[in-house]
Amino acid sequence: MPSFLTNVLQPGPALVPLDVFIRLVIAALLGGVVAWTYRHTRDLTDASPTFPATLVLLSVLIAMVTQVIGDNVARAFSLVGALSIVRFRTVVRDTQDTAFVIFAVVVGMAVGANDHWVAGIGLVVVGTVAALMRPKDVVASGVGPLDSFTLTIRMATGVDLEPLLGGVLNTHLEHRHLRSIKTARQGLAIDVSYTTRLRPGCSPDDLVKSLNRIEGVQEIDLFRDTPDTD
Repeated sequence: MPSFLTNVLQPGPALVPLDVFIRLVIAALLGGVVAWTYRHTRDLTDASPTFPATLVLLSVLIAMVTQVIGDNVARAFSLVGALSIVRFRTVVRDTQDTAFVIFAVVVGMAVGANDHWVAGIGLVVVGTVAALMRPKDVVASGVGPLDSFTLTIRMATGVDLEPLLGGVLNTHLEHRHLRSIKTARQGLAIDVSYTTRLRPGCSPDDLVKSLNRIEGVQEIDLFRDTPDTD
């Protein structure tokens, strides 16, 4: 049998099943700490609801892989080749989310290698840094006062925009900049688009409800401007 096959097929590291179980439980617990840190230091407005659970599972799976590999370099390359066929279609929305994925992977590796102190100290240091760098403008609703929005309002033709909309917009918006005005529905309506910022304490829901009560308003589109991270 070729030597490379011998290296791949040789028995793995001698592990006691109870030790394996304990390591995986520890990996799950520390992965939960990673997920908890993510929930409390990131804006979850646009986050996938399954992302924190994915961080926990990553920690456990990487701990399993680390124990399977042990000190066998050939087995490590074999696993890399086997796992390379996996394709993930979901794009991570933010580079800091990618850092949390790596965080979960490293914690799982440390637990799988029985270096619990590395995982513990890493959790404390990374968690502290993430908390200190958390944006101070993130509020409970997930919308910060520095967030910029694009507001598009569709109205019937023949109405004066400023007298009709000015009062509500001034009440809810810190500032607004007119981006465009165009006709819609073959000239039967007008689309007015603003770049806006909400006043502190005002919510997007309140703004939309207030605009919807104005006679002549047909449609409202409000979305937050975010940088493209693809």
